[in-house]
Amino acid sequence: MELFKDIMRLVRWSNLLFLGALVWLMEKWVAVPILRQAAFDEQMPTLMLVLLMLAIVLIAAGGYVINDYFDVKIDRINRPDEVIVTRTISKPAAMRFSLVLSGLGIACGIVLAILLRSLTMGILFVVVPGLLWFYSSSYKRLFMVGNLIIALLAALTPMLVAMTNTALLQLRFATILPYLTLPHDLYAWLGGFALFAFLLTWIREIIKDMQDQMGDRELECHSMPVVWGNKWTKVFVTCLILLTLAIIGHLWYHALPFPIGWSSLSTRYILFGIVTPLLCSLWLLWAAKIPSDYKTCQQVVKFTMLIGMLYSICVVRGLSI
Repeated sequence: MELFKDIMRLVRWSNLLFLGALVWLMEKWVAVPILRQAAFDEQMPTLMLVLLMLAIVLIAAGGYVINDYFDVKIDRINRPDEVIVTRTISKPAAMRFSLVLSGLGIACGIVLAILLRSLTMGILFVVVPGLLWFYSSSYKRLFMVGNLIIALLAALTPMLVAMTNTALLQLRFATILPYLTLPHDLYAWLGGFALFAFLLTWIREIIKDMQDQMGDRELECHSMPVVWGNKWTKVFVTCLILLTLAIIGHLWYHALPFPIGWSSLSTRYILFGIVTPLLCSLWLLWAAKIPSDYKTCQQVVKFTMLIGMLYSICVVRGLSI
């Protein structure tokens, strides 16, 4: 039982659950309503949805394991009580486990790509695990590079839903698709969620670096807090949070199909579910002094990202207005 718990912690089961739920939300609560508004039925069969979810979740799980494999020394400094690799699971076993998970994820992704007849999708499902490997082994120790890679991969999840639906439309309606705005609508809506995931993940990763900077300094990692110091890193994160708020405000006023009065569901959800927690994280960031303070701050950002993705449920209401 203890081994099972450690394995679940090693693969970050809560993050994997979030990723699986995110794919389902983006498909059922964003893509499908957009398709139906354009008088099209749901395009993605259950088998393809399961393959997409499994590919993303398994590749992510393999990435988490290989990350802990390479981060043993850093984790012994930053969070000695939470080290699993070398304590419960040996390094060779962790390596094999990571390869199995990534291999299964690649297999699911390639099967999906074959069904879609999409070379781009097939390449993506091969490149991403390799990128996670190099991120864990070297890129995460480079200035800003690691943060951007993880943020881009987070944004890729909603975009994969758009790519899958567009590929299916291309297979079934190739002759009329060039005359429709449907692909643009799918990419616009799901791209909005992808941009939100990118920014929130980037913010959280930098705050996490501030939390872990003791181990990063010891092993000469060039994270932003190590290179710039806490003050200027906080300034940079503040700019990212303000940019996120500005983009949300712009989309709320100019792009959403919902009523934009103060009493509307969309406005209240954005104001209290997204804007308020982001402002709270900004206050926590500047008040933070010790690792536990930064941990609280990045958990608030993570919560905000979850609430932001659940905003997808409002899409059905908005598109039906």
